[in-house]
Amino acid sequence: MTRKLIVGLLFCICLTGFAFAGGEKETPAQAPAAAPAPGPAAAPVVSGPVAFYANITSVDPLLEDFGKRTGIKAEYTRISTTKFLSTVFTEFEAGKLLADVIQAPLPVMEQLRAGGVLTPYISPSAQGYPDWAKRETEGIYMFGIEYVGLIYNKDLVKPADVPKAYKDLADPKWKNKIVMADPSIHPTTISWLVALKEHGFGNNDAQWRAFLAGLAANNPMLVASFGPTPAPLASGEKAIGISMPKYIITNAPAPLDWARIEPLMGSPRAMGVSAKAPHAEAAKKFVDYWLSKDAAAILANDVGEYVVAPGVFPPIDGMDKATVIPIEELSDADLIKWGAEFKKIFGIK
Repeated sequence: MTRKLIVGLLFCICLTGFAFAGGEKETPAQAPAAAPAPGPAAAPVVSGPVAFYANITSVDPLLEDFGKRTGIKAEYTRISTTKFLSTVFTEFEAGKLLADVIQAPLPVMEQLRAGGVLTPYISPSAQGYPDWAKRETEGIYMFGIEYVGLIYNKDLVKPADVPKAYKDLADPKWKNKIVMADPSIHPTTISWLVALKEHGFGNNDAQWRAFLAGLAANNPMLVASFGPTPAPLASGEKAIGISMPKYIITNAPAPLDWARIEPLMGSPRAMGVSAKAPHAEAAKKFVDYWLSKDAAAILANDVGEYVVAPGVFPPIDGMDKATVIPIEELSDADLIKWGAEFKKIFGIK
């Protein structure tokens, strides 16, 4: 070893000894710092706006209330029942479905679920709902019944002439005075007419078919869906219609009332979160809100809907005591079959 290297090593040893000797005491080696305890999982990012595809009308009060409560804007796209499936499936299959939340009559929602358009979601707002209204694993919640009955213009129909049974609509005195949705293409009207066989005619096929023939002979005005039915009634162009009692509220102060015929029947209204929702967390917030009792009260009071939320009824005279039942879901094949048959019966070109 060279002299220079030996001197250098001795110098380093001296410096090290001086450093330890000059301190007040030796600092023990510190243990590695413990890893911080894991905190709560970060909350999902809720961003909007939430896109809402539906066929329900007059929902602006709910969209406004949702925005005030959550700070999330809701954008509503209304699609008629007859075009709902084709519109949603076309967008979905092209990878361009913008909807975060979808609402439609149950038969339509069933077909969307089968096509993979919906995703499961368990909403805490539905805890008090009846079991039949909740299909969380399928991504479907029923929040109301698209109740259908006979509504009429009180200025044109005398109290003594108001129908007492559904069969009365086939009376020739109503010729050219009726409006209804096209029974060859409108799913809820098709389902309603089929259900009427059981709930209006005790499954008597001959009486039911006689009613259909009489109704067709009265030459009703046929429109695409329920949405256009109240206008000719409110204007006095038609006197009576197969329609939804909720229009008594949404068309006020038009002189409309409903014939006290029970049961009122209709397809359950259902909703769910889109499987590819662009704003998934906002979509869940929207469903939670829509199923809440506060939203149900707005639907009933401002829109006239018949809701599933317990104890909430539309402010239509007698509706809190009326019997309202969900009708049987018809398969797509049955809707096509009965639609074709009604097309013949009503002579629709």
